Amino acid sequence: MVRPAATVVSSAVPSRNLPDPRAVAELFKPITWFPPMWAFACGVVASGEPMQGKWWLALLGVILAGPLVCATSQAVNDWFDRHVDAINEPNRPIPSGRIPGRWGLGIAIGWTLVSLCVAVALGPWGFGAAVLGLLLAWAYSAPPLRLKLNGWWGNAACGLSYEGLAWLTGAAVMAGGAMPAAPSIWLALLYSASAHGIMTLNDFKAIVGDRQMGVRSLPVQLGAQRAAQVACAVMVLPQLVVIGLLIHWDTPWHALAVAGLLLGQGVLMRWFLQKPVERALYYSGFGVPLFVAGMMVSAFALRGLATGAGGT
Repeated sequence: MVRPAATVVSSAVPSRNLPDPRAVAELFKPITWFPPMWAFACGVVASGEPMQGKWWLALLGVILAGPLVCATSQAVNDWFDRHVDAINEPNRPIPSGRIPGRWGLGIAIGWTLVSLCVAVALGPWGFGAAVLGLLLAWAYSAPPLRLKLNGWWGNAACGLSYEGLAWLTGAAVMAGGAMPAAPSIWLALLYSASAHGIMTLNDFKAIVGDRQMGVRSLPVQLGAQRAAQVACAVMVLPQLVVIGLLIHWDTPWHALAVAGLLLGQGVLMRWFLQKPVERALYYSGFGVPLFVAGMMVSAFALRGLATGAGGT
């Protein structure tokens, strides 16, 4: 099943010896860099540390989280998904032939090494987080683990790497390598759990190819409607806990803001659940920004606690 798909695609494009630079940029998918960059920034804010004298650490960390580690994960994923993409999205850089031969694998390995070199400048916490993030990226897509073959495990790895790990790294790097405060750890883990549902949204567009290639995404395992319901529940429940914690930490206005953003998500979720396959992409575009806005509101709540500003 795999070879015919790859053969048809490769014969439809002229042969190349070197990758098209525009295709390399497309391979790295800049649009996907935002979540880990934003989460790292949330960790920076939540740390309560002043930016004076440390702005370069924050900037370098954002670059590491997005254009380096996240971009690496996209290259790794596209290389090991090239046969599935030949069915679902044959115009992608690798199956279309715009990145020929084994260049896709070489780019993934090369960007992994570049990411590790840059991570050294962020100290032990930054380097360790980069190593863990890259290990998760390879484990998600590459054999023998290939966590993405099961939507439960694969989405958990993505949520942890994109949100929780990036948040905690930002907080730790700004604190000079110290362990982040307990409230920051709690929020990072809760938003990681909530991101599991967001990752499921990406699977609705690939149900046909995933089913043919044995990728057991949640829409394949549960069916589109039930997977959409599970995704929404997984997005909502951790945010409810966040609201409760913000109230417990005496930051009621931040809790109210997060509740308002969650209410907006709920309205969009009702619309999404009516036609999940057709509307998953649109929900990602309009609902996820409300989710990440809540992350930053929560981070500012922690900053107020750290600096003694309070929330009342």
